[in-house]
Amino acid sequence: MLTSLDDTLWHQLPTTFDHVWTSDPRWFDRYWFAIYSQDGRVAIQITMGAYRNMGVMDGGAVMIVDGRQYNLRVSRSLKGDVETVCGPLRIRLVEALKSFDISIAPGDHALHGEIHWECVEPAHEEHPHYTRLQSRTVEDYRRFDQIGVASGWLEVEGKRIELNKWWACRDHSWGVRRGMGVPEPVTGPKVTLAEKGHVMSFLFFSTDTMSGSLLFSGRGDDVPYTTGVVTDRRTQAMHHATKIELEVDLHEGTRRFRRAGLKVTFDDGRQLRLSADARGSSIAMQGLGYSGGYNDGKGLGAYRAENHLESDIWDVSAPSKIGYPDGTQKDHWHRIQPVGLVADFDGEASEGMGSMTLTIAGKLPEHLQLKSPS
Repeated sequence: MLTSLDDTLWHQLPTTFDHVWTSDPRWFDRYWFAIYSQDGRVAIQITMGAYRNMGVMDGGAVMIVDGRQYNLRVSRSLKGDVETVCGPLRIRLVEALKSFDISIAPGDHALHGEIHWECVEPAHEEHPHYTRLQSRTVEDYRRFDQIGVASGWLEVEGKRIELNKWWACRDHSWGVRRGMGVPEPVTGPKVTLAEKGHVMSFLFFSTDTMSGSLLFSGRGDDVPYTTGVVTDRRTQAMHHATKIELEVDLHEGTRRFRRAGLKVTFDDGRQLRLSADARGSSIAMQGLGYSGGYNDGKGLGAYRAENHLESDIWDVSAPSKIGYPDGTQKDHWHRIQPVGLVADFDGEASEGMGSMTLTIAGKLPEHLQLKSPS
């Protein structure tokens, strides 16, 4: 089937753009944006993804205001359409690798408004993500990351929140990845997280003098995955991370952090130390549709209907538990936290902001150090 993309000069295969090179149903192509106020009182995230082999486009938007998380989740049949529109949510690319206009039309849902997202530095590619399990490829995807600012407004419950060059970041990822709306097949014996444990830390940050993204993933005593680029904003010199060490101070009885420390070693041997302090409430990513989100629990990429919309309001004021409208509570492992941070690079300190994912599953792996209570 021809689409508007076929009238460009950028084909890479002798076929049309309406399908991808693999028949794997988990193929995805997705935007993710995060926008935070300086004090962390307001946190916003927006996502949209196309799942070509599932015939689905879905998206979501969340905003936390003073511990209340307003959620919008949408999904539709793709039908070869290449417009990045899903229900009331529209993401329009203004200039490639630089700027976007994001709009949420008003209606019978939690939030609406208009946002302009603009980069403050070039995008940086991560190392390729490739994982095999029992000889089967379970991940084969790419991602790039970018720091920016956002302006505009969003409204919830009659309250209009104005954004004026708020701190922001984004990523764009595509390929094959687990958790894309279909169950994973059983391919052999599985070592449980209770036996090995897993930690993943993903930090976007910027200060007056530097900015970047740092990703670390470690399972048991396996060789960890590390990627990241930190840019000197004065000279544009780039430093590539080769090793990341973590130390965290957790809220008592939880896997949520008050403070996280990172020691980053670069390819030239120089080191960066970062101290990240939680600001405001962490976003519960199920509200955006991630990690078993949506009311059916199937998460991103699953077909739901020709057009589908969900909207709800959660209490996320507690460090770990989510409070649902029916009065029940639940801990959920996938949270993303606005942070204030201090960076020390070769004895030169600077302060800034960031967005940090820190997930800890199963027993505490050796890649993670817990800070003793003072």
